[in-house]
Amino acid sequence: MLVDGTLVDAASGAVYDNLDPATGRVLGTTAAAGPEDMHRAIAAARRAFDETDRSTNRSLRARCLDQLQTGLEAEHDDLRDELVAEAGCPVMTTGTAQLDWPLAEALRYPARLIDDYPWERVLDGGGLFGSRNVRTVVQEPVGVVATITPSNFPIEVILNKLGPALAAGNTVVLKPDPHTPWNATRIGRIIAERTDIPAGVVNVVTTDSTEVAALPVADPRVDLISFTGSTAVGRTIVRDGAATMKRNFLELGGKSALIVLDDADPAAALRSAVGVCVHAGQACAATSRMLVHRSLFDDLVENVAAMFASVPVGDPALPDTLVGPVVSAAQRARVLDACDRAVGDGARIVTGGGAVCDLPPHLAGGFFVEPTVFVCEDQSLAITREEIFGPVLVMIPFADDDEAVRLANDSDYGLAGAVLSGSTERGMAVARRIRTGAIGVNGGMFYGADAPFGGYKNSGVGRQCGLEGFQQYLETKTIGCRMPRQ
Repeated sequence: MLVDGTLVDAASGAVYDNLDPATGRVLGTTAAAGPEDMHRAIAAARRAFDETDRSTNRSLRARCLDQLQTGLEAEHDDLRDELVAEAGCPVMTTGTAQLDWPLAEALRYPARLIDDYPWERVLDGGGLFGSRNVRTVVQEPVGVVATITPSNFPIEVILNKLGPALAAGNTVVLKPDPHTPWNATRIGRIIAERTDIPAGVVNVVTTDSTEVAALPVADPRVDLISFTGSTAVGRTIVRDGAATMKRNFLELGGKSALIVLDDADPAAALRSAVGVCVHAGQACAATSRMLVHRSLFDDLVENVAAMFASVPVGDPALPDTLVGPVVSAAQRARVLDACDRAVGDGARIVTGGGAVCDLPPHLAGGFFVEPTVFVCEDQSLAITREEIFGPVLVMIPFADDDEAVRLANDSDYGLAGAVLSGSTERGMAVARRIRTGAIGVNGGMFYGADAPFGGYKNSGVGRQCGLEGFQQYLETKTIGCRMPRQ
């Protein structure tokens, strides 16, 4: 771990196993932090913020982010191999959002804002008794930020939290998901060995203890929690942080809708549907509800089922694998249980629904789930409402645009979505009616370090990336000064 500028083991010497989800085998061990390790990291971050010029030294911040960028690029191939090994993500996904996209811009974009962002603005006016009153609005760093990151896109989420938090002048305690700790400890080592980031500014604490992971949430020394993960954990963070009135950025779950209008290209709909299979469906923005106009529904169900049955499932290290494992045995059990409950509730299973059995011997212990398609007319069933986080698609028919919008918005979530139409104007009109934080029309992509991402409703609070994401890590101060009139 990286604590107060030093690479250290847990104080107790405890470790836990890091498993390869494709094989179930132990890759190696990781330091298992206890309470004293987390408290030491928080204290170091607090001291580095309060007792150094971290919050005001913009040139140092820019130089350090540039050094971190260079260090990450130097270990690009190792980062890729490590992601495939511990996250189980197919190697083809590392060329996009898993690694290459965030590596290209997640640090560079906020680094540019260090010089370009309007840190102050002046308001002239108001005041008493005819005096001149000048108000200066100042943007300042929040302070100590605890970042808690998930296992599905670990590098992407870490860099898109770390970049703006550091560029804004904060200090950080990073707690990665216990299933994917090595990408975070590698970043910690790069910071220690290749950058001038001062001691305590970034701390990386690995643990398999939920109690230790939760300590920053209630700690008054921590000013903001930046969390990406499940809605259930997000609610716990809000509740447990309430006593300290802690600020929260929460990017949570989703049950996003892909709307296929009656004038859509069926081939495009087929390509979009298979996106749920990428990385075994472990994406909060996955469009796991496919709403299809009734005129296209039967044919698309048949073709989507055939596509899902033929999708390459297997070793994530192979270049043609689209569906690797889910991250753990427990997650596989949750996905399979959701499929069983859906059948019991009356949803019709078209293909899949079980564990993958015909794998080569070296993958026999892996956590694989068959790409699965359900058909359901009743959107009150759990399979249409709950985030599954597996390669599971539910297809639902609709009669017209108004019903499509109603069904899409009939969800506790509002993270992402997509619309397919033969008319850009019509597709955009439908997209504007969907209560969601991000949506694509006819294959348009909303992702980017310069584009805010986050959710409505139970999908979260706040935004990651873009100016809005940068501002998550800032506080606003207004200073009024009485000035002599000239």
